[in-house]
Amino acid sequence: MAEIKDPENTLILETTKGDVVIELLPDVAPEHVKRIKELAREGAYDNVVFHRVIDGFMAQTGDVEFGKKGGKKFNASRAGMGGSDKPDLKAEFSNVPHKRGTASMARSQNPNSANSQFFICFEDAPWLNRQYTVWGQVIEGMENVDKLKKGEPVSDPDSIVKATIAADKK
Repeated sequence: MAEIKDPENTLILETTKGDVVIELLPDVAPEHVKRIKELAREGAYDNVVFHRVIDGFMAQTGDVEFGKKGGKKFNASRAGMGGSDKPDLKAEFSNVPHKRGTASMARSQNPNSANSQFFICFEDAPWLNRQYTVWGQVIEGMENVDKLKKGEPVSDPDSIVKATIAADKK
């Protein structure tokens, strides 16, 4: 596994395609990093599907309301429309570019509507710069993101089996 410099700010996504290790960027997006860590620690991201995976663009997940397999409200056709029971976050736009492996928050047209959903870029996406909140960077396992089933929506989608903060790994 990649050398983890800051276990408290490292997210490990165990996915159906293999592990993805994301270095969190609390200096860039402190409130978004706090939310990601909070949801991961609550188990909210466990069993959540990658509902929108566009080849050459990005893989989106994190709908803990409608995208959680086995959850009370799981609905594959609505995955991507929900969030968490927490309030939406105020945008934390930065000059960190969207490039291969960037983890960024999904949102509606309202810049301050990010909640729990996020995406990982397959390729550089400069048109997203300063429009979406970047909160992390994949440092290992990008080949596993590349293997995710594609689609909009994805039929029989891959999922996050478990999301863990490295500091909490037993």
